[in-house]
Amino acid sequence: MGEKKYVAYVGTYVHGSSKGLNVYDVDIENGLLVERNEVEVSNSSYISVSRNLKYLYSIEDEGVAVFRRDVNGDLERLNSVDIEGMRGCFLSTDYTGKYLFVGGYHDGKVTMIEILPDGHLGKVLDGVFHRGLGSVAERNFRPHVNCVRPTRDNKYICAVDNGIDQVKLYRVEPRRRKLVLADILRCQRESGPRNIRFSKDGRFAYILFELSNEIRVYAYDGSKRDPQFEEIQVISTLSGNNGEDSIHDAASGFAMSPDEKYLFCSTAGENTVSMFAVDQESGMLEKKFALPISGDYPKDLAVFPDGKHIAVANHSSNSITMFKVDYEKNILVMHGRPLKVETPNCISIIQTPEE
Repeated sequence: MGEKKYVAYVGTYVHGSSKGLNVYDVDIENGLLVERNEVEVSNSSYISVSRNLKYLYSIEDEGVAVFRRDVNGDLERLNSVDIEGMRGCFLSTDYTGKYLFVGGYHDGKVTMIEILPDGHLGKVLDGVFHRGLGSVAERNFRPHVNCVRPTRDNKYICAVDNGIDQVKLYRVEPRRRKLVLADILRCQRESGPRNIRFSKDGRFAYILFELSNEIRVYAYDGSKRDPQFEEIQVISTLSGNNGEDSIHDAASGFAMSPDEKYLFCSTAGENTVSMFAVDQESGMLEKKFALPISGDYPKDLAVFPDGKHIAVANHSSNSITMFKVDYEKNILVMHGRPLKVETPNCISIIQTPEE
């Protein structure tokens, strides 16, 4: 067993010269990304990796594309599937690796696609459109599925709806391979839930709220007949320095350190990254800082495998900025020059597959 290798992938829009998917070598020791090549994908708004690390999935205009990853992390397109709806914004797989889930921001749809044993994507198995009106007529007046992620026990699929302030919880009915609504977690009006993450042991859920700029922590229990989510904490993502302009702030990126001791969040508007220490027993968060990231609209961020650096994808300033995280002083130190990338949407640092 040699030293683990990692590759970074950045999905972009293709309005300018970008091809859609940028590939970078990851210099872990120095906390830097080094450009390797580009892969053609029409408007890669989100990417995800298979559980066995052998395949990369990307949103594209036509639906979803899947690529085989070689031992160096280079990509070979296998096939693509039309999701029978508008372009998606989020991807995840269940923990068995049988299903790929797509979140549809524009049409409020959750799509489930079969994953074939050879890595190709199969047919669309189910598609569920969310219904209802949101609470902010100017912005969120119809369903927007921003995130679709399974619980750690793989019992439920959490569809985070930014438009109607709900997280809909689905079961996969195995015989018919269809989505069945199990429950609904109703969030505060005008809060705009954007993303959900679970602790590695599955006991805690962290929901990021785009409009209210906060993280809500829930104790999760999937052992009963219905899923149980008990709210245990609410904490702001903001620095508090934006005053009346905070109405224009929007929490966006959401990432955990590899050891899960820290949670990171980026916020557009005030253009900051905030860091929270995670209590391993209670799941509660303690804010350590919210600091500027020298970019505009930090749409996503990734933590380096050693946890010592972060990379921030700044959508509006067409850049990726890298920082060293000083956990003792609770500060970010800018590291290296910003990388020029046109309209970066998402960033992932992923281990390469073994032979």
